[in-house]
Amino acid sequence: MNLNVAPFISVIIPNHNGEKTIALCLDGALASHYSNFEIIVVDDCSSDSSVSIINKYPCRLIQLAEHGGASRARNTGALNSVGDVLFFIDADCIMQPDTLTRASAAYQEKGPGVIIGGTYTWVPYDQDFFSIFQSIYIHYSETKNCENPDYVATHAMLVSTDLFQKSGGFNEQFMPILEDVELSHRLKRLGYTLHMDPHIQVQHIFNFNLIESMRNGIRKSKYWSLYSIKNRDLLSDSGTASQELKFNVLSCFLIGALLLLGLLFQTRSFITPVPLLFGFNLYLNRRLIRTFHNVRGPFFAFQAMLYYTLMYPFAVGLGAFSAIFSHCFRLRP
Repeated sequence: MNLNVAPFISVIIPNHNGEKTIALCLDGALASHYSNFEIIVVDDCSSDSSVSIINKYPCRLIQLAEHGGASRARNTGALNSVGDVLFFIDADCIMQPDTLTRASAAYQEKGPGVIIGGTYTWVPYDQDFFSIFQSIYIHYSETKNCENPDYVATHAMLVSTDLFQKSGGFNEQFMPILEDVELSHRLKRLGYTLHMDPHIQVQHIFNFNLIESMRNGIRKSKYWSLYSIKNRDLLSDSGTASQELKFNVLSCFLIGALLLLGLLFQTRSFITPVPLLFGFNLYLNRRLIRTFHNVRGPFFAFQAMLYYTLMYPFAVGLGAFSAIFSHCFRLRP
């Protein structure tokens, strides 16, 4: 392939009951300033009106005969593609007009041996507090280490078709999430390089309220922890599963325990370390808090800091404890 020529890109979109977002996803793809691409939507046995919506758009629709999960849908899309390069995106994400142009430029610069990732826009499609919090947090976490990221996420993953096929694609027997992390780690072990380009962006549709945000934290933390326990890297600094977040969770539970002990024993000796521990946690997470401020201003940053340090850790901690208990239970004879 001549890297001086803009590559033909196959945009792969897995869909399962995505009637609320798939039209926005396809509208975004078709509004691209880049012209050398195709769109392949693989429907994973949706029971809603997704298929009828997709059929209204000039894209290739592949319907799986039985529900197989996102990994199988992505692999099916890749096998039926004709592009030199695959661009994976989720059905609840919206490409920006320049997303593919920037992805193509990064691919031409880095070459076919590099797996290139993008991230979320700072502000999501649905602009309420919990959705904005999540989008800023993910963008910040995924772009801290652009030259050597731990993984590249499938909400914006660019990989040469040949490399993807040689790798065996996504593991269809893996967990229901984190298949992109597993593929990234497998490719790194094979000697390939990952690169994160913060200018390649997609806008996510979260529709998060407090309950959905906490539920998402529990679910992601559970599967991250199960995967990390298996890989023996539970304390590693890995994108959204950052060491900053892990200390934040530890700090929150330690503060809660100290306050409880102080209350039970009616002594200040347990409460005295609390301000110091909370202050140290804020110091370790200062860049994230500063990012909240830079994106949405001081009032949002204050709200986000309170949610991140006082509530969100309980969701992440609950997910982690659930994973640890599940792991221990499976170890029993």
